[in-house]
Amino acid sequence: TIDMDTFHQILDLDEDDTHDFSRGMAWAYFSQASSTFDDMDEAFEKKDLAKLSSLGHFLKGSSAALGVAKVQASCEKIQHYGQQRDEESGKDLTSGAALDKIKPLLSKVKVEYAAAEKWLKEWYKENAAEEEEPDS
Repeated sequence: TIDMDTFHQILDLDEDDTHDFSRGMAWAYFSQASSTFDDMDEAFEKKDLAKLSSLGHFLKGSSAALGVAKVQASCEKIQHYGQQRDEESGKDLTSGAALDKIKPLLSKVKVEYAAAEKWLKEWYKENAAEEEEPDS
């Protein structure tokens, strides 16, 4: 769920065992991801592949920064499919084929995200000196 090397690099930025800096990053990511998923659903309904690609790219970067590897990988696929490109086969896609590939990914990425969010919240609950969640 989480790339521990990346996550530990983020933890190294914390000044003390309250983990305020990294926890703030995580909670900002939760907020970003939630609104991005809403935007992705809306873009899918409108069949707006360019918007889906852009949103996939955006959330891919945010996910990579925290080490949320599965979400990062799924968002990268959404980014490429939104560009009507299947990087695995090296082929271009029709808009219909791209949307057909994106639809199951939208469900999958939300499940992957939920697992990562749960893991991160548990980690902070168990390891941070203060257990209060920052205001989001």
